[in-house]
Amino acid sequence: MPLYEMTSDAFRPLSRASFADLKVRERGDLQRLLRTQVEVLGDDLYVLTEEFGDWDDSRRRIDLLAIDREANLVVLELKRTNDGGHMELQAIRYASMVSAMTFERAEQIHAEFLARIGEAADEAQSRMLTFLGWDEPDEESFAPDVRILLVSEDFGKELTTAVLWLRERDIDIRCVRLRPYQDGEKRLIDVQQIIPLPEAIEYQVQLREKEHVGRKKRAERYDVRLQFWEGLVAIARSRNTRHANIKPGAYHWLGASSGIRGLGLNYVIVQEYGIVELYIDRGEAVENKRIFDQLHAREAEIAKAFGGTLSWERLDTKRACRIKHTIERGGYRSPEAQWPEIQAEMVDTMGKLEAALKPALASLGL
Repeated sequence: MPLYEMTSDAFRPLSRASFADLKVRERGDLQRLLRTQVEVLGDDLYVLTEEFGDWDDSRRRIDLLAIDREANLVVLELKRTNDGGHMELQAIRYASMVSAMTFERAEQIHAEFLARIGEAADEAQSRMLTFLGWDEPDEESFAPDVRILLVSEDFGKELTTAVLWLRERDIDIRCVRLRPYQDGEKRLIDVQQIIPLPEAIEYQVQLREKEHVGRKKRAERYDVRLQFWEGLVAIARSRNTRHANIKPGAYHWLGASSGIRGLGLNYVIVQEYGIVELYIDRGEAVENKRIFDQLHAREAEIAKAFGGTLSWERLDTKRACRIKHTIERGGYRSPEAQWPEIQAEMVDTMGKLEAALKPALASLGL
């Protein structure tokens, strides 16, 4: 949106400009000013050095390297272009290169920086400690993470898409837009953090915390299911059943072929109950329904042989079909002491289902 001057009579639009038109240089102007006034970017930072390139390829240099109040390192990459170029790729590389920096090394490069700009190099440590609120250096607490701050006249869609993708994966990378205007002899800069929007940061933090809790719960669930399947397979192995050589996994199901392609004999486990089933999926819905219907025509015979209740699920809105029996005794959230009984019942029931279906499966001619 345009920038306006409000007078007593009207809103007066200011003329948009570009850094190129204003002959603003990337290093000689933007970087030079920001190194001592980094607060313009709206972040609480302290600049350690500029043009930092502590690696073999001296052509690659970080425009500004800073720290924040949490002692994280912050890589600032500057561009005066209207699309940001490929600055996010450069910044990621730089962030990885400095990620192992120690407080001692940071103090050394800061002292060198202060000397270059004509300030007292021997104050490097005290200035850093004052900013961090520390009484003394703490190597263990220094640089727990590296943040990235991209600063440009504007950003292209490719760059912003990449930044949003990185943020979804918990990379703290932000975009600050410096939009220049001209008002006569005056040069004005509209500074806006556009990714993430400042008012959205707290919400995004809450979402990340929620997702972290969700990932932890999923990991715990996977671990529990894996342990449950290991016990069940051990029983199957002791009885030399069809599932004896199946490798236990962390998913909610464990399957083996019935001997006919696309017809699987599966164990399913959820929190409160277990299932044994014949799952029919040969890749084509029409064929799956035909096979199901042929088996369903022998429902009474199969049910009698099985000796229990079977659920016949044609699943007309889906490709596959299933024939299943639910074991209400309990699921993987049952006390672990009860697992052996639940697992044994599931293995017994699978044996009954397989035997009950055997004649009907043989009659399919597949």
